[in-house]
Amino acid sequence: MSTLTATEEEPRTTPARPAYRVTGRRVLASEWAKLWSLRSTWITLGLGLLFLVAFGLISASRYKSGIDSGNLDRDFADSTAVSLSLFGTNFAQLALGVLGVLVTAGEYSTGMIRSTLAAVPRRLPVLWSKAAVFGLVALAVGTLGGFVAFLIGSGIVSGTPAAMSLSHAGVLRSLLGAGLYLGLVGVIGTALGALLRSVAGGISVLVAALMLIPGLISLLPSSWRDDISPYLPSNAGESMFALTHDSTSLSPGAGLLVFLCWTALTLAGAAYRLTRTDV
Repeated sequence: MSTLTATEEEPRTTPARPAYRVTGRRVLASEWAKLWSLRSTWITLGLGLLFLVAFGLISASRYKSGIDSGNLDRDFADSTAVSLSLFGTNFAQLALGVLGVLVTAGEYSTGMIRSTLAAVPRRLPVLWSKAAVFGLVALAVGTLGGFVAFLIGSGIVSGTPAAMSLSHAGVLRSLLGAGLYLGLVGVIGTALGALLRSVAGGISVLVAALMLIPGLISLLPSSWRDDISPYLPSNAGESMFALTHDSTSLSPGAGLLVFLCWTALTLAGAAYRLTRTDV
């Protein structure tokens, strides 16, 4: 007599996979790592800081030499230590804005955006994280450059009518406003890169908005120009860090509000395209 012995098969077990969750903090950490892994980040941030400090010191030195020689240029007649030190803001904004475009549009040109969005399927956290990370970096660079330029520049113009110190009314607000302006320019550049998905296109629109359009507006009749000009991005941003204001410019608070609206509009356009179209 034979007996059949049934052997019970042991259930197959698969190794447990670690559960990774996409969280806002992890997306921010990822974008932070990607930003600093690029050589262009270090170069362009260095150029932005150099432009801000170097042009500020050059303008302060030129003012000082004009005062000493008695042949001061008419354009420098009403200058202050703040306006001289922040003279390089217009140049620094191009470097930081261009880097903002590269942060997002660069991923589209290399195809890396597919991997990024595969890891973060909801998409929008990628945009917010890129804008937040680079905006804070641009804010830090702009603020640092503004204070360095002012501290050195105020020493250069010491003993002249333009001399000022940090304790003067409005100086601290102007320096912080310049840093905030450059930080928001970086956010706008990031949004333009995501909206247009082209490095060349994003840079072109950024330069046109900040530098070309204000010049074209000057060709309009004065009644139209006075109504439109204060609300342009560059002019509204300039009022954020200008030490003095007149009837043709916005107050610092109004300028900040207008520039925030431009920033939000650009981000909204980028968010809409990111969620509605394929990469």
